[in-house]
Amino acid sequence: MGYVKTAMLMAAMTALFMGIGYLIGGSGGAVLALVVAAGMNAFTWWNSDKMVLRMHNAQPVTPGDRAGLHDMVSELARNAGMPEPKVYLIDTPQPNAFATGRNPANAAVAVTSGLMRSLNREELAGVVAHELAHIRNHDTAIMTVTATFAGAISMLANFALFFGGARERMGLIGTILMMVLAPLAAALVQMAISRTREYAADKAGAEICGQPMWLASALEKIAAGAARIDNDAAERNPATAHMFIINPLHAHKRDNLFATHPATENRIAALREMAGQGTAAAPRHAAARADDAPMTSSRIPSTRGKPDRGGPWN
Repeated sequence: MGYVKTAMLMAAMTALFMGIGYLIGGSGGAVLALVVAAGMNAFTWWNSDKMVLRMHNAQPVTPGDRAGLHDMVSELARNAGMPEPKVYLIDTPQPNAFATGRNPANAAVAVTSGLMRSLNREELAGVVAHELAHIRNHDTAIMTVTATFAGAISMLANFALFFGGARERMGLIGTILMMVLAPLAAALVQMAISRTREYAADKAGAEICGQPMWLASALEKIAAGAARIDNDAAERNPATAHMFIINPLHAHKRDNLFATHPATENRIAALREMAGQGTAAAPRHAAARADDAPMTSSRIPSTRGKPDRGGPWN
């Protein structure tokens, strides 16, 4: 149902973009808008990982790092039966994480230094599993495309006032209303898609690590930290907010009107329900090892002498 809803919302955003193109330039404008959107999406889809990682000054983490982060990502990727993504660290005190990349073979997981300091091993494994679920479900590509569409719709709507076709069809008042309402509608669709994919990634992430409560506990801590600690790079690039596991924006109240993520308490409640039903056993994959089973604390790679619970990793 999640994919059906996502497809419907993507279709609505495409129709909105073409509709604005038609209002500006008739049928030719609609076709041109579609061509421009396709070109923008192709460029962004291909370069999305590099662009986002550069925005947040993410630094690569190599195998055998002191904190054991790379080993943990590798282990969970094997458990999920998927290619191992690149691993990055973002130097910011806010606990958070995101995944990016055009497909599972060209993907990256980035976590913040604040996340490493705030969570224990089990909670971090739950967060990494959530981000791996986004990659395996191709959510990273979907969210890149929707963000590009939303930006293009806003740009196109702002151009409407300078083209006679739009004013002839709708009048000056109608054109101004379109300039305001079209970006608003695009943002609503983008946020709806983001919320749908977050619930799906929570469920799949719990299945990958086999322990829904690890992720539930992590979400509670991340939400508390994100509400009081600034993420300056995210504030400068609010279009990337939907990529994080918890909305990183709060300092300038940009998230008051639209919610990029479902309510954290609802996500935690769904994970607790999964744990109570015992339905989160990690799925087996042909690419996984024969002894793969739901993750336990003993199967999480060592943190190189760092504390298992409660203390900072770095």
